[in-house]
Amino acid sequence: MNNPFDTGYYTELDLADAGFKSLGNNIKIARNCTIMGLSNIAIGNNVIIDAYCTICAVGDGFLEIGSYVHIGGYCLLSAGDGIFINDYSGLSQGVKIYSRSDDYTGKYLTNPTIPEKYTGVKRGTVKLESYVIIGAESIILPDVTIGKGSSVGALSLVSRNLPEWGMYLGHPLRRLGNRSKDMLKLQREFMKEHKQIFNGLVKKTLKF
Repeated sequence: MNNPFDTGYYTELDLADAGFKSLGNNIKIARNCTIMGLSNIAIGNNVIIDAYCTICAVGDGFLEIGSYVHIGGYCLLSAGDGIFINDYSGLSQGVKIYSRSDDYTGKYLTNPTIPEKYTGVKRGTVKLESYVIIGAESIILPDVTIGKGSSVGALSLVSRNLPEWGMYLGHPLRRLGNRSKDMLKLQREFMKEHKQIFNGLVKKTLKF
């Protein structure tokens, strides 16, 4: 009997004709995700998007995901003004990224039922550089760049640009210190080993 609680994943082969802008190799996207604006979404190699994620990249929006990226369950990517998630980055469960946000001061009307001229929506592309990790239930607001190698702890609110290789936590967000760069050595070792395995498979295949 099949497990009724295992919804499974789509692969790049399943999604080849779905209408994505581009798809790499070794992709897994949970079947119960909600994804809008497929033609504006590009995904690299070795990417996993877990269950119950919602991605919206309709209209002029776009989402570009690099390689070796993991997006945990229940994440929201609101990419109306664009989101970049670069290589070796990850989002823990329940992370919310907004590239647009209403004005909460009372100077404007709010919500998408109101014509744009009556609202004060803040807009701006969100960019996660390589090796960034975002902790569970954190929120990233529009027009923010998180620098290469930085980490953001769980339940944090990011409303400003963050420099490279820092560790950040909280609301208000504070810098805890520098993040180790040891992972760069591991990444080089990993890619060397991966290349050796790949070359071995190719040689084995060519024998037949």
